[in-house]
Amino acid sequence: MKYAHQYMRSAETIIGLYDGTVPLAVFLKQHFAIQKKFGSRDRRFISHLCYCYYRMGHASLHLPVSKRIQMALFLCEHSPGVWSDLFDASWLENWSDALPARVRYLQSAEPSFSISSVFPWQEALSLTIDANGFACSHFIQPLLFLRIRPGYEKIVPQKLKDAAIAFQSLNEHCIGLANASKIDTLIAIDQEAVVQDYNSQRVGEKLPANVSTVWDCCAASGGKSILVKDILKKIDLTVSDIRLSILQNLKQRFMRAGIQQYHSFVADLSSGKTYGAVKKYDLIICDVPCSGSGTWGRTPEQLYYFEQERIDHYTSLQQKIVRTVQNHLTENGYLLYITCSVFKKENEEQVSFIQQNFPLELLSMELLKGYDRKADSLFTALFKKRAHPAG
Repeated sequence: MKYAHQYMRSAETIIGLYDGTVPLAVFLKQHFAIQKKFGSRDRRFISHLCYCYYRMGHASLHLPVSKRIQMALFLCEHSPGVWSDLFDASWLENWSDALPARVRYLQSAEPSFSISSVFPWQEALSLTIDANGFACSHFIQPLLFLRIRPGYEKIVPQKLKDAAIAFQSLNEHCIGLANASKIDTLIAIDQEAVVQDYNSQRVGEKLPANVSTVWDCCAASGGKSILVKDILKKIDLTVSDIRLSILQNLKQRFMRAGIQQYHSFVADLSSGKTYGAVKKYDLIICDVPCSGSGTWGRTPEQLYYFEQERIDHYTSLQQKIVRTVQNHLTENGYLLYITCSVFKKENEEQVSFIQQNFPLELLSMELLKGYDRKADSLFTALFKKRAHPAG
């Protein structure tokens, strides 16, 4: 490509300015708003190089920015394509369509590189994670997933077909598309379909039947609440979050989704106070704040800037939240604990903590691995409150 080296220099400049305090997508938007000389094609290519750099994680950190971008491009791309000018003949000759083959070549050509150093906290991973497979997944852009809402199972796929947008159906309600697919003007988001990762959709499989009162205590923008409403139908729904702005976003989503009857309140549940939660619930969905490590394929800058000490911060926060909300379970009520983490301290070790400290019986737990299917990885554990003995 004629401008490959110019794009490389622009990406180096941006990476030198970026410090990780805001999402990379936000920073790039702000940067290009100031640097108006870049057209849409330029912005797309330069952004891609920046994301590639951070997909390297903690591998070969001593190398120049341009070298790390080059190595990441080699791993991210099935073929050199428009980037061939950035590589010498030996790299081009060893370019394979298979990622494992590219990893092997890079480890031989660049002795400082090891796939295990991309995600260096392998001993901290949940035990069912394939460490190398997980590390490799950071060089693969995850898909954009849609959850088709009830009544639109035929309408949404037909709209995509009519617009010649390629997609794959994982089941009747789940569709996977290329991440750059333009669907906003095609599909009524939140009304006809919800943008929701494949494994986030699978949380629906964990919901107990025959519950009437549900509290989504860390609701964020409400994606799981809409899922619960679609599956459990007639429920008395309560949502809360620590941030008023997020609940305002939730309100807009609920309006588009046609959800009118619900309760909401703002609360810092780690404080031990529940404020608006004055009753007990048959089901509490506790999608706790976490490292987000199962989603870093979408936000690789978080992989680059993450420090392991943060795990302890999140585990303490998670324990405080669970301690607060479990008091609001009805007798024989359910707690569904969820993280989007791959760290055992936030997952299996928290399950042990909950079992040891609260009257909750573990019914099931599962790490929903997404790294082998271009999706996020999530952890779920379903507990049931033990009834008080009679007498």
